[in-house]
Amino acid sequence: MKTVAAIFVICLPIVTLAQQNSGDIQTLKVQGNVYLLTGAGANIAVQIGDAGVLVVDTGVAEMGEKVVAAIRKLSDKPIQYVLNTHGDSEHTGGNDIVRKAGLTYVGANITGNLTDAGVGAQIYAQDNVLKRMSAPTGVQAPTPFGSWPTETYLSGRKQMFFNSEPIEMIHQPTAHTDGDSLVFFRRSDVVVTGDIFVTTSYPPIDLDRGGSIQGEIEALNNVLEMAIPGYQDEAGTYIIPGHGWISDRPDLLEYRDMVTIIRDRVQAAIKKGMTLEQVKSAGLTKDYDGRYSAKSGLGSADKFVEAVYKSLSQKK
Repeated sequence: MKTVAAIFVICLPIVTLAQQNSGDIQTLKVQGNVYLLTGAGANIAVQIGDAGVLVVDTGVAEMGEKVVAAIRKLSDKPIQYVLNTHGDSEHTGGNDIVRKAGLTYVGANITGNLTDAGVGAQIYAQDNVLKRMSAPTGVQAPTPFGSWPTETYLSGRKQMFFNSEPIEMIHQPTAHTDGDSLVFFRRSDVVVTGDIFVTTSYPPIDLDRGGSIQGEIEALNNVLEMAIPGYQDEAGTYIIPGHGWISDRPDLLEYRDMVTIIRDRVQAAIKKGMTLEQVKSAGLTKDYDGRYSAKSGLGSADKFVEAVYKSLSQKK
C-alpha cells in the first residue's frame, strides 16, 4: 500500500501538468465534493452536490464555454455561486459566461417584479477585486460589467453553507495582491489558494496591486496552519494552487521555506547597501531557479527578486 501511495503522489503532478497543456478542459476529483478543472488558463475548483454547483475561479474568457461544458459533465444542477480568489483575468475572464450559465434562487415575487433577478449565478470576491475590475464614474472599466463580483466582503472572512458543507473565503491582505482570498471547503478538507501559492513559478507578487513579500509569507503560513497532513505526511488536506498540481502540506511547506529563504537573502543584501541591479546579478535564487523560475512575468526569478527587494525597501 505504501508503494502504491508513493506512486500516486509522484505521478499526480505529471498527470496534472499534462492535462493543463492538452488544450482541453480536464477534470480530476480532489476529494470530498470538490473537483479540479485544468486547461482554462488557471486552476478552477468545482464543488457539486444536491443543492447545486459552486465554482472557484473561471479561467480565461475564451475557454468559458468549455468550462461550462466540463461543469455540466459533473452535474446538471444549477450553478449558483462563483467565488473569485483575486482579480487576474486568468482567474476571472470566464466569470460572465459561467455566471450566465447559472441562476440565483430568489423568493416572493422578486422574479416577477424584476425579470432578471434570478438570471445568473452570484459572484463573490473581496472588495478590492471589485474596485480593480470596475472603475469610477466616467472612466472606462478594465473588465465587462457581467464579470464583476455581485457581492463582496471587506475583511476577515465570508462564511457560507452550501451542499451540506461549510465554506469560508478568508481575506489575505497584501499577499499576491490586496484582494486575495483563500477558499476553504471544510468538510472536503480542500483549500484553494489562487496565486498566493503556485507550483509552476515563484510567487507572482504584484506590488502595483497591493502585494508584498511579507504578506505573501503570512498568507502561506495561514494555509499551513489550516492544512493537516495525512499518513506519513502524505495526503490529508489537499491544496489547489492557482497554477500547477494538487499539493499537500509538505509541498506547501517546501514552497514557504523557499520564499522565506530568498526573502532573508535579499534582506541581508539590502542591509549591505546593495542596489537592485546588484542583487539581481548576485544569483540569490540560483539554487531554486531550475525548479521555480517562470520564463517571463512576475513569476520569473528576475521579477520575483525585484518584487522582494522593492517590498522590503518600502518598509524602511
